[in-house]
Amino acid sequence: MRVNEEQTTISVALEDLTREVERLHADGYRLVQIGCTDIGGSYEINYSFDKDYRFRNLRLTVGPETEVPSISGTYWGAFVYENEMHDLFGIPVTGINIDFKGTFIRSAEKYPFSVTRRGGDPCRNA
Repeated sequence: MRVNEEQTTISVALEDLTREVERLHADGYRLVQIGCTDIGGSYEINYSFDKDYRFRNLRLTVGPETEVPSISGTYWGAFVYENEMHDLFGIPVTGINIDFKGTFIRSAEKYPFSVTRRGGDPCRNA
């Protein structure tokens, strides 16, 4: 069986994130993943949703100290991804339904993928 999978990516502003997530939830989409990557001093966060083999990706770009609102009020299981974003990248996520406060992922180095907070220090990496 071959499935033709439709995928779209939409850039979303920080202030529109929760509204767009709520819209997808109301339309019956499930949360697939939240991924984060360093894009040269900022972060690109991709929220992926699926319904009937149609993927919708919301792309958010934020600075290293920007607070990102949790979507765990809409998608309960998002707390896993959001705690990862905090613990690995140092991104402050507000309003997580289960907030491990930096203890979800333990690593030798605090915020190992942070562009500015490596080791938990607010200094820039060389």
